[in-house]
Amino acid sequence: MRKKKKDNKHSHSTKAARRSLDKHTKGNEKHYEPASRNTLGEFDIKVLGIFHRNPHSVYNVRQLTARMELPQTMQEKVSASINHLLYEKQIEECETGRYKAAPTTQYIVGTMDFTASGAAYLIPDDKERFTDDIYIPSHSTAQSLHGDKVRVYVFKRKSGRRPEGEVVEIITRAKEHFVGRIEISGNYGFVLPDNNRIHVNFYIPREGFKDAKNGDKVIVEIASWPEKAAGPVGRITEVLGTPGEHDVEIHSILAEYGLPYRFDEAVEKEAENLPIEISDEEIARRRDMRSATTFTIDPADAKDFDDAISFEKLDNGNYRIGVHIADVSHYMQEGTLLDEEAYERGTSVYLVDRVVPMLPEVLCNNVCSLRPDEDKLTFSAVFEMNSKAEIQNEWFGRTVTHSVRRFTYEEAQEVIEGRDDALKEEILTLDSLAKKMRAVRMKNGAISFDKEEVKFSLDENNEPTGVFIKVSKDAHKLIEEFMLLANRRVASYIGREVAKEGGRYEGNAPTFVYRVHDDPNPDKLFALSGIARQFGYKISTKDRRAISSSLNKLLKESHTRKEGNMMETLAMRCMAKAEYSTQNIGHYGLAFDYYSHFTSPIRRYPDVMAHRLLARYLEGGKSVDAETYEEKCKHSSERELIAADAERDSIKYMQVKYITRFAGQDMKGVISGVTEWGIYVEIEDSKCEGMVRIRDLRDDYYSFDSKNYALVGENSQNVLRLGDEVIVRLKKADLERKQIDFEFVSTAEEYSNQIEDNK
Repeated sequence: MRKKKKDNKHSHSTKAARRSLDKHTKGNEKHYEPASRNTLGEFDIKVLGIFHRNPHSVYNVRQLTARMELPQTMQEKVSASINHLLYEKQIEECETGRYKAAPTTQYIVGTMDFTASGAAYLIPDDKERFTDDIYIPSHSTAQSLHGDKVRVYVFKRKSGRRPEGEVVEIITRAKEHFVGRIEISGNYGFVLPDNNRIHVNFYIPREGFKDAKNGDKVIVEIASWPEKAAGPVGRITEVLGTPGEHDVEIHSILAEYGLPYRFDEAVEKEAENLPIEISDEEIARRRDMRSATTFTIDPADAKDFDDAISFEKLDNGNYRIGVHIADVSHYMQEGTLLDEEAYERGTSVYLVDRVVPMLPEVLCNNVCSLRPDEDKLTFSAVFEMNSKAEIQNEWFGRTVTHSVRRFTYEEAQEVIEGRDDALKEEILTLDSLAKKMRAVRMKNGAISFDKEEVKFSLDENNEPTGVFIKVSKDAHKLIEEFMLLANRRVASYIGREVAKEGGRYEGNAPTFVYRVHDDPNPDKLFALSGIARQFGYKISTKDRRAISSSLNKLLKESHTRKEGNMMETLAMRCMAKAEYSTQNIGHYGLAFDYYSHFTSPIRRYPDVMAHRLLARYLEGGKSVDAETYEEKCKHSSERELIAADAERDSIKYMQVKYITRFAGQDMKGVISGVTEWGIYVEIEDSKCEGMVRIRDLRDDYYSFDSKNYALVGENSQNVLRLGDEVIVRLKKADLERKQIDFEFVSTAEEYSNQIEDNK
């Protein structure tokens, strides 16, 4: 009889796409090989760990034995290990019988990326020297936590196993505050973190409770961490309230990611005191485009409008099209409290029921918002285009504009589909040009991701009453193409046109903020190819163009099939993460040599930086310091990732809340992930994802078949494969951990046959 695998209570935390893809790239990874050839046993590593954690200390055998809390009878074994470490040049004898750590270059600084099991990977800071992550077993993580900056010693294990590392120094903590639930027992308690990557519980003495009641959600900080303690001593800084209550859970998400609830009074006051009247002198300094037909197209529930489009038909038959962006940098000057706050936030965060804005409301929803029937200060990219969507001329600079109309996406789509409107000619012409630009972009190798986006209908109490999938139609793509055009041409102007030989920058492009996207991960592409083959698709890895072409074919052909959403998720997992940088490497996913973010300064700080730099270079200013701006780019990328994680958590929370409406009902879904501990199922209608644990598959003992991405019944040979349609019921919905457990009912085919038989 097969032994049942130990269940992992944290298994829901990783995304199905990452689970599927990362699982099947194991064995294809490359790992850093240290300079010396170490073949150390487990005991050697324990002895060496004492030296590493105390690199300036000197020990004899007796002291080492005591330090390791071993009986003195173990001195002989310690002595043998010392001789082995001396032979391997891991330690040195500084005086007779006394030893210390040998100088070594096998220390790597990086960021800890914990798994739910308590083990971790070190993501090296120096990506040029160390291209691969280093595995850190759970017993070698010291007192580090997820996201901490640490120093790690790397060694090679016996039997050719992959190199591993041991944390020897915690350089900086990633965060100071943690969210969890307190369990009180008499005069002490423990806070169990919500984040399953925080693998320790916080011990709370009674004096640290701060009015918390048993079971409350709280925010805790590390008060101390004794050397031999399994976890830290904590101090509660805020009591959030009862788990499961909507505001408590949303505030927990905000606190977990260090997102602010509100602006400081000083920042609000500075924003409210900004001069908002547009003077004649300011208009005179700008290109006046108020006479051009200008309008916005945004979501129905949008409150801030940071982009507008103007349209003019020229006498030569061409079109003058302006992409007008709110001139946030005019109002938000460098060095002000407002600017410092916006930089720290980095981006607006869009949770399911609220927005955490980058700017105070007076700016984002009023002064800078391109509302209809109001003169606005803007920064514009103006293009003369022919009927083939080819650019004949372009101009960049500060403008004053006046929007005459606010379209929702739905209203613009109705015009595209035939509804009459006063601006019908403008909308239809822009739609035609957008489609031509998109065709060229796809021909050049852009990847056509159109991932389904889950949205919720909420009542007045923020309870989910329905779920719907946001579909990108022609109106969305119209705006997308013109925003892409502006972003691309601004970046190209700085990186190519401004840097022409003989110009003021002597052939060198001045420092700028680019949005870059590297080539896909080869190992993950290989794994995706294996998965896709199971469904009849082929991924070519011959060259960049072949990769993008075959990925687009996969996305197009799978779009209307049951595995379509899963395939898109897995394909996206192959992609590198887009980020901000002063080093331009192009944007693989969009197939652009130059790309920036210019079009959303109300909600993204990098766009504000792009506006300031473009204005500087248009006026002939000197190039700014690249190192300073690279740090700003790195910070902006980090804030973007935090925002994305918070948004994802809020969606998971609402999905868990929504799925409880269907308790006891049979639901149809598709297997979106397969692991050794069970299958993940994504519900067809709501896109809610949960797990069927392998221990709950009671009809047989199932084994994980990694080659075929399936669980196989050992007696019946029943197969549950990635992409299969199945029927499940809700078993458990955990609002606190944002996890769903399903009970397996049957395959969709068996379920359908049973219904037919019962008729």
